[in-house]
Amino acid sequence: MKRAKITVIGAGNVGATCAQYCAMAGLGDVYLLDIPVTKDMPKGKALDITEAAPVLGFSGSVHGTTDYADTVNSDVIVVTAGIPRKPGMSRDDLLATNAKIVGSVGEQIKATSPNAVVIVVSNPVDTMVQRMCDVTGFPHERVIGQAGVLDASRFCAFIAMELGVSVQDVHAMLLGGHGDSMVPLASCASVSGIPVTQLISKERLAEITQRARVGGGEIVNLLGTGSAYYAPAASSMKMVKAIVNDENRVLACVAYCDQEYSVGGYYVGVPVVLGDGGVKKIVSLDMTLEEKALFAKSCEAVRTNVANMKEVLAKAQN
Repeated sequence: MKRAKITVIGAGNVGATCAQYCAMAGLGDVYLLDIPVTKDMPKGKALDITEAAPVLGFSGSVHGTTDYADTVNSDVIVVTAGIPRKPGMSRDDLLATNAKIVGSVGEQIKATSPNAVVIVVSNPVDTMVQRMCDVTGFPHERVIGQAGVLDASRFCAFIAMELGVSVQDVHAMLLGGHGDSMVPLASCASVSGIPVTQLISKERLAEITQRARVGGGEIVNLLGTGSAYYAPAASSMKMVKAIVNDENRVLACVAYCDQEYSVGGYYVGVPVVLGDGGVKKIVSLDMTLEEKALFAKSCEAVRTNVANMKEVLAKAQN
């Protein structure tokens, strides 16, 4: 059986940790790529991960590189390249800089791995996925964003903390843009099949929902420098695993929606069936009137960001 070739672009905290998780899970041959800011930084991180293998008991290989030629014909590519958030910054503040970085990365991916499934992690992710798709010209199902898996993980963690139960028994779903406008669906959250609305008061659940919305910002403020990376990296690995192993997992991802959810041709967070080749199907959900209103507001925020990005890029070309 052919081993999957997985490339992680961006060897910062998220990228390096994602590469480690993919190697530990035995998902394939992992290539960690970054620009040569220092001579061989990606090689150093890859070697460090490899040297941890005998201790942690995994045999997956990790290769560090600064040359896209080494990543030719990758099956799955995770893009974490871009500047991270700092205290006081929103994801949208990263728009101009990361749009240029993601555009450059997209050109390289198009030239070297034209059949890859691309998972974008760079923020603001809903807009950066659109940028990646525009630059590569790949089919929509092969360009997706990592957001909902992370957001759902945070929501589940907070629910488990509130109830004092195992996170393994908590399930949740989120829709919309990644950030303050995301829509955690309380109607779809459960603990071992028990609706969470039967276990947590409406008022307290609203507080937990809001904490999930700003979960990334909470970590940025606590760290003081940098942003979250353990959970984002693990969430990215979960998506890679679903694709490489053709698991047909139902996960919340940033996916292209046209008639679906009446989005009208934008990338937003929705539940999808994820497997070989990327998005196989977008799953339709019934939402409450309140959830529908919040989702519509979230989609409008995404449209605004995409318009702002295109304006910024147009000015840069003139």
